[in-house]
Amino acid sequence: MSARTYQIRTFGCQMNVHDSERLAGQLEDAGYVPGDGETTPDLIVFNTCAVRENADNKLYGTLGHLRPQKTAKPDMQIAVGGCLAQKDRGEIVKRAPWVDVVFGTHNIGALPTLLERARHNAEAEVEILEALETFPSTLPARRESAYAGWVSISVGCNNTCTFCIVPALRGKERDRRPGEILAEVEALVAEGVLEVTLLGQNVNSYGVEFGDRLAFGKLLRACGGVAGLERVRFTSPHPAAFTEDVIDAMAETPNVCHQLHMPLQSGSDRVLREMKRSYRSARYLKILDRVREAMPDAAITTDIIVGFPGETEEDFQATLDVVAQARFSSAFTFQYSIRPGTPAAEMDGQLPKEVVQERYERLVKLQNDISWEENKKVVGRRVELLVASGEGRKDTETHRMSGRARDGRLVHFAPTGPLVDRAVRPGDVVETVVTYGAPHHLVADGDLLSHRRTKAGDNSEAGLRPKTNGVTLGLPGFGAPAVTPEPVSGCAL
Repeated sequence: MSARTYQIRTFGCQMNVHDSERLAGQLEDAGYVPGDGETTPDLIVFNTCAVRENADNKLYGTLGHLRPQKTAKPDMQIAVGGCLAQKDRGEIVKRAPWVDVVFGTHNIGALPTLLERARHNAEAEVEILEALETFPSTLPARRESAYAGWVSISVGCNNTCTFCIVPALRGKERDRRPGEILAEVEALVAEGVLEVTLLGQNVNSYGVEFGDRLAFGKLLRACGGVAGLERVRFTSPHPAAFTEDVIDAMAETPNVCHQLHMPLQSGSDRVLREMKRSYRSARYLKILDRVREAMPDAAITTDIIVGFPGETEEDFQATLDVVAQARFSSAFTFQYSIRPGTPAAEMDGQLPKEVVQERYERLVKLQNDISWEENKKVVGRRVELLVASGEGRKDTETHRMSGRARDGRLVHFAPTGPLVDRAVRPGDVVETVVTYGAPHHLVADGDLLSHRRTKAGDNSEAGLRPKTNGVTLGLPGFGAPAVTPEPVSGCAL
């Protein structure tokens, strides 16, 4: 009998993307194999997000489209997990009774068991836990990239932002021990990964659970001691918890990239109070000044919400003023929309769509102008790129490839010149000179100044993706872990 095939459809943030890697790792341990994308798989898993606008409608609409396939192939299973599953619970099988499994954010490790139970009992299985029982890091993970990997340092959030439903669905912050994190990082590096991104809802509050307020800066420095790890990034820090020691660690640890993504949300102090964001615009800008003082080449990005309930034209102008002063290299801008279950959804002063749209367009224009001006400053600069896959829509037309500079900027480059060693692959490292700056990317059309073939490039070329075993609990200190997990070879796609 052939192995059962699976497909995972992921919605939302980096947390969900990483959770999907864990889901894939478990399914493959249970004997499933990835589907070919052409035939209907035996299992479709939806890893959902409740933060996005109209998330419910998108999920139920997609499930409706799957009903004919389920009817034609009754043995196919459909599973729904993630934040929307945590929120809607049994409502999902009421509205879509052809769904086989519903699981929440706290029990992604239960998926294979729930699938088997649903198959055996011939009825839907719904299991939603109220608190985390097994940290996701204990689960195996099939990684999406041969050269870059996510590493969770915490789950959940202790903040109470009035626009955000994440704490209600992900729970209070739970921190991993430093040794566990470093063990996972080392396991990824052993598989050829060159870059890791430390992931948390609020990474710079890391250590609260075990009583070390300087733990995140120490963790960054400890990552600097991992041989073969070339780049370290992190997302996302909260301005209220940002400390000097983190800036020092970024500046003094060679493999920590000079890139900072720090959500602003609003430049109005009054709106920040309504959002329950426990910092003010002056504090935010002071952090940026300190970062640039320590790292003049740092690229800083942000998140901004336009049209929060009660936002006045004066409040919005304050946001424009902060954006003009901050000089972000790019910004993720969002139009506020009601998220049921959040305090902001019940606030007075919900703004008309046309008002929010007009402000949004003004903000986007200002930020695009700034991004373009900042990117033009990079023209003529030598940059080191980690070659990426799937980040340049026009690559097939221009024959360019794409990569990320150390500061996170996307660069489309010409993989040409006498220094190219056979062929440039995703996962290789190249150096080039920027020849053009656009608002959202850079271009480097000259010959490469260097090309280094890597194990990550070998794996990309061979179609291999890393797989890491789960990292168990109980390594309390910084430094090299006592036992590094044996790497598990990736399998062909």
